[in-house]
Amino acid sequence: MKKIKSNKSENNCSLKEVLDIIGGKWAMPIIYTLSKGTMRFKELERSIEGINTRMLVKELKNMEANEIIHRNVFATVPPTVEYSLTQKGESLLPSIHSLHKWGQEFIS
Repeated sequence: MKKIKSNKSENNCSLKEVLDIIGGKWAMPIIYTLSKGTMRFKELERSIEGINTRMLVKELKNMEANEIIHRNVFATVPPTVEYSLTQKGESLLPSIHSLHKWGQEFIS
């Protein structure tokens, strides 16, 4: 007998994909920090306590590939790079604010 996939498993795959994009330890703090406006790399790095350069680069590349952030490179010496949220990234802010509020209420 052939098994039929249920919609429930498809929904789980969608949730897994979402968590792959924003489920990293640093993704939400980066998104929240960029919600304040466009930032250069070092500004962003200084704004997120505890993150190291290697991890920030990795997370930014992942979020750029998933169109959560926009990376703008200026032809200067040395090159200037600025990061900002895309419309897709900004659409995550209400969810991040809700999670933050939940954490304040239930984690103490």
